[in-house]
Amino acid sequence: MKKIIYLLLIGFGIANCPNTFGQSNADSLKFSSPEPMVEKPMDPLSPARAAFYSAVVPGLGQFYNKKYWKVPIPYIGMGISLYFYSDNHKKYKEYRNEYKKRLNHTNDPNDTKFGRLDNDRVIQGQRFYQRNRDLSAVITAGIYIISIIDANIDAHLLQFNVSDQLTFQPTFQLNEMDYQYQYGLSLQYKF
Repeated sequence: MKKIIYLLLIGFGIANCPNTFGQSNADSLKFSSPEPMVEKPMDPLSPARAAFYSAVVPGLGQFYNKKYWKVPIPYIGMGISLYFYSDNHKKYKEYRNEYKKRLNHTNDPNDTKFGRLDNDRVIQGQRFYQRNRDLSAVITAGIYIISIIDANIDAHLLQFNVSDQLTFQPTFQLNEMDYQYQYGLSLQYKF
């Protein structure tokens, strides 16, 4: 595992370090954009609008932010948790009805599902499925809230200006004394 990490760092360093094979800075490739960079005006209401859209219809805020791959995620998460909610609610009602029958002495002792269980087991089953049903409802609400927060944060980050003055570059060098590689990270900000 350690060798794989070293190989990845070396490969990443070779790809990003122009001086690795004796190239000078004059020989390195420079990025030049064909068009001048035009700053877009910042819309301060964009995050609020994205959060509102996501609150009205889950996934609409992600669509507004043009993050189309994120649109099905809230639906999948809420769909799965709603399925478990309905399944646990159905089983909770079965155990609850069986317990009510036992209190009225109208239960069937030859029932294949509940005939072997005593009253304590029926109560435990009822509490178990009630707890799981409530947990599924909380998870559904949590996924809904997280999709709203995600749309808001995404809209904020779309307005974040990433300039060429800030660079992050992994480096590695061969130590000529013991022929061991020395790894490092450099973070530079040009004023």
